[in-house]
Amino acid sequence: MACDGYTRIWDLAPGELVQLDGARGTTLRVTRGTLWVTLEDDLRDIVLSAGDTFTVDRGGLTIVEAQGQTSVCVLARHVTELRRRPATLGLAGRFAAWFARVAGGGARPAVYRAVPYL
Repeated sequence: MACDGYTRIWDLAPGELVQLDGARGTTLRVTRGTLWVTLEDDLRDIVLSAGDTFTVDRGGLTIVEAQGQTSVCVLARHVTELRRRPATLGLAGRFAAWFARVAGGGARPAVYRAVPYL
């Protein structure tokens, strides 16, 4: 799939993040791989596969994460690419690391004491 007419092309490594500010109206078209998109103040999680297109329909912060080796065509008029963070563990890897810390005693659970109402 060609990206003719698009303003940017991202080739993202697995787990690589892109943070966008003010991306309302930006169109993302996945040509290879899988892309996870989340929007500020929005409960949806959008997952795009090769051939899928999504237009950001909210202002605020938009976070995009590659779920594998992913290529994305981007059509953006007025968007600030805040940060492009290289791949680390990916979403599943970060969850597994967090769970290991919590379950394995790396992080001690808080101790709560009951306090009677006066």
